[in-house]
Amino acid sequence: MAAEQTLHWRGELREDEPMSRHTSWRAGGPARRYYTPVDAQDLSLFLQQIHPDEPLLWVGLGSNLLVRDGGFPGTVICLHTAVTDLEWLDTTTLRAAAGVTCAKAARVSARAGLTGIEFLAGIPGTIGGALAMNAGAYGGETWSHVAAVETIDRAGRLHTRKPAEYRVGYRSVQGPAEEWFLAAHFALSQANAEQAQARIRELLTQRSATQPVQQYSCGSVFRNPPGDHAARLIEASGLKGLRIGGAQVSEKHANFIVNTGDATAADIETLLNKVQGTVEQQHGVRLQTEVRIVGEYAAG
Repeated sequence: MAAEQTLHWRGELREDEPMSRHTSWRAGGPARRYYTPVDAQDLSLFLQQIHPDEPLLWVGLGSNLLVRDGGFPGTVICLHTAVTDLEWLDTTTLRAAAGVTCAKAARVSARAGLTGIEFLAGIPGTIGGALAMNAGAYGGETWSHVAAVETIDRAGRLHTRKPAEYRVGYRSVQGPAEEWFLAAHFALSQANAEQAQARIRELLTQRSATQPVQQYSCGSVFRNPPGDHAARLIEASGLKGLRIGGAQVSEKHANFIVNTGDATAADIETLLNKVQGTVEQQHGVRLQTEVRIVGEYAAG
């Protein structure tokens, strides 16, 4: 089977790959298999040849993701190093592949004198992840500017879909089952390039001043509840700075959990659950996670 596969797909397949190398928390167990495709066509061939029941996990920069210490019992597909093309479909429509960083898409559009997605500069992930969760920051949301998306399904078939085919909400996107994003078409507006770039610099300065950007984290851990902010509730519960093992509620921003150097995934998840339970006990609000938690607990 393996010899037959190598005649078809051209990407790199690793076994027992530590996911601590591929998540922004720098924690987590191994993936049973880890595949980096060469391009979308190669990815299609790979998908056609894996078992239909094989668990799949798609990653970019590994932000907003916690892989438990027992690892992921399936195949991880990484798009960040391969599916990374950017192109202009017309004068105001930017096609950004799923592996492109949000920050790069924001910079390219601003330099071209177009506005709409400057807020993406403050999101530490890729376009694929931003599409999957309708990522937002500083008043902007990803799907507000999406004209179309390109996807790939479990059988390796490629699709182009319109936003109307998805149910999009706050940090939530529901669409056709067993399909994953390969690219977004962003509809942008003409603007002054210097002003757009200045806005990005302003957002990045604000982010650096208010978030622990020099430490390992996943970004915001919890969604903001209606009419409130998760960080305010966590801080009001006296949890800022709380530490379990190598995981700590950030002293700089209470909705961030940072790896101080030697945190396990179990440390992070235990602290997350502690924060969630304490806020609910003290304020009657059950915080919902933004971070996706996958995989198995370590044996013992």
